[in-house]
Amino acid sequence: MTEGTTAAAAEGADTLTRLEQEGEIAADYLEGLLDIADLDGDIDMDVEADRASVSIISDTGTRDLQKLVGRDGEVLEALQELTRLAVHRETGDRSRLMLDIAGYRARKRTELADLGAKAAAEAKSSGQPVRLDPMTPFERKVVHDAVKAAGLRSESEGEEPQRFIVVLPA
Repeated sequence: MTEGTTAAAAEGADTLTRLEQEGEIAADYLEGLLDIADLDGDIDMDVEADRASVSIISDTGTRDLQKLVGRDGEVLEALQELTRLAVHRETGDRSRLMLDIAGYRARKRTELADLGAKAAAEAKSSGQPVRLDPMTPFERKVVHDAVKAAGLRSESEGEEPQRFIVVLPA
């Protein structure tokens, strides 16, 4: 191993350790929240795409946890921000942690990837830009990735909360 390779490996290990620490802080915070709300749920931690990922899942069905997802994931988004703030308070660093509850975000990711692929196919066949409805930053990221995987380019336009994606033909 060269000196540069060794330094890169050490940096990667440091990043992994930091992300695992973020996940543990988030898990502790969310366990406290579940206790206060008197909800049952298991917490699963992982590191995905250079960010900590925490999921709350339930063996007894997801009905109770749906309260923590809310309409169109609004409560989930708020809880994610609160969890990121809890991590920031403990570490002093900004967190990009992703929170999923009852598989909501995983299902949404699949739907959005399909939407991005369909929009890319439409832009390819029509030769015209395809405008999509406004989306959250998470939703836009998934669609941008799907469009890129289809070999096209996309751009976000507009101002929050009305920011949307335009899929551009080749």
